[in-house]
Amino acid sequence: MLLTTGLVIFLVTHLFTAYARGPRSALVARLGDGPYKGLYSLISLTGFVLLVMGWKRAVPEALYAPPSWGTMVATPLLVVAFILFTASYLPAGRIKSWAGHPMSLGAILGSFAHLLVNGDSRSVTVFGAFFLWGLADRFSYRVRGDSGAVGTSRAGDVGAIVGGLISSFVTVRFLHLYLSGVPLDPAGLICR
Repeated sequence: MLLTTGLVIFLVTHLFTAYARGPRSALVARLGDGPYKGLYSLISLTGFVLLVMGWKRAVPEALYAPPSWGTMVATPLLVVAFILFTASYLPAGRIKSWAGHPMSLGAILGSFAHLLVNGDSRSVTVFGAFFLWGLADRFSYRVRGDSGAVGTSRAGDVGAIVGGLISSFVTVRFLHLYLSGVPLDPAGLICR
């Protein structure tokens, strides 16, 4: 229940931003930009904390057997996903321009990568939902005619690559087990 509640809170908050543009603008006008962002962040963080707590308590049931080649594909996809996540917070370089909206593309790739190596019920619930959210988010940009930031900042590209590699390493080495309770394989590359 905690996992589902956290997932719903986290994703509905993000879908509100993508699809309820009028109500979102009205809320920003009423609260102010800073307080709106603070409230949005607090609600998102609450959803994420509940999701992590629920993940750790959920008893996974096998739904499908991941393909034997899944790890070989998932590992580079996850590194690219981290680079895209990082690019979304930096000045627009070629990576950000190519991706259009790197956060949603990173969510799609990262979720797909996890689904390639984890066929259990909680993984399918969480990563399936994030995969669908990423698609819905990209669709919302298309509907609004928002193709994303365009730029050629070399610093943005270098920062995205370096930051993505560092955040990949930190997640694999320190955060993954703490957040998910799931150990990585001996090579330290992917869940097992």
